[in-house]
Amino acid sequence: MALVTVGLTACGSGRLQPPPEPARLILDFVPNAVHSGIYLTHQSGLDRAAGVDFTIKAPTSSSDGLNQLRRGTTQFALLDIHDLAIESERHPGQLVGVLAIVQRPLASVLAAPSITRPRDLQGRKVGVTGLPSDGAVLSSIVSADGGDPSRVQQVQVGYRAVDSIRTGRVAGATGFWNVEGLALSAQQPTAHTFRVDKYGGPKYPELILVTTHAVIDSHPGMVDAAMVSLVSGYDAVIANPQRGVDALVRGAPGTNPAAALRDLKAVIPSFTYLQEKFGMLDFGRLEGWASWEKRVGIVTKRPSLRKIFTGPELFTRVH
Repeated sequence: MALVTVGLTACGSGRLQPPPEPARLILDFVPNAVHSGIYLTHQSGLDRAAGVDFTIKAPTSSSDGLNQLRRGTTQFALLDIHDLAIESERHPGQLVGVLAIVQRPLASVLAAPSITRPRDLQGRKVGVTGLPSDGAVLSSIVSADGGDPSRVQQVQVGYRAVDSIRTGRVAGATGFWNVEGLALSAQQPTAHTFRVDKYGGPKYPELILVTTHAVIDSHPGMVDAAMVSLVSGYDAVIANPQRGVDALVRGAPGTNPAAALRDLKAVIPSFTYLQEKFGMLDFGRLEGWASWEKRVGIVTKRPSLRKIFTGPELFTRVH
């Protein structure tokens, strides 16, 4: 059962179309392969053809997207699903997830070569970014291996997980397996990556395109256009990864093309994992996630799916 069924189409009618609505989109992390579909969407004009004109911004801190959604200074942001749940519990009725960017967990704990299993992190320093979900993910992975999370010393390292492990500042760090995990393995081939869905976690969509109910109420067509165009952009990346890498390199100067292609090929299966189409939010899988989310203590109450994710009935189709 899908809460969001993507496949809306723009219909040519010969009528003069209004100009696309400008919209700001804040990424969740430094630009990387996961974001290639967003850059391709904008650079190919797919967003403007659908009725929205994205301005894509990299975050200046781990909480940038969330803070700007709160203040109303961005229309869209990519959020980790855990942070969406936490924010929705603290401030109900404000944020809403509209599209799944990846369909399986990216959260993991990275570890130095000497750490052969998660419970080896007991008594050691482990880096976290500062997001509230990091501690819960770390706790889940360590406890699933029979360890005591309270014996792990958390140290804030921001986005410097790989450097912090490589230099010995920490024995491990939370991070995404598709970005920091691959980067660490390239530098230290015997390092380890412990994925949360292999240590007690369910299969859930990690990264979500999020907007606010206020934006949906005031600009439903723009939200629809954002969904339509991003689906087209990611479909193009899946069909031709090199196009996605080229768009990422143009949009984020300084990106290493070879590393980006490596990372993109690794994450492409996650764009549609267990789903027929890109972007779908599957009610059954989210039910399992919601129960786990409360059980491991990321939130105190089980998330109400229909309050924090949308159904197509909330939107006006693009014609």
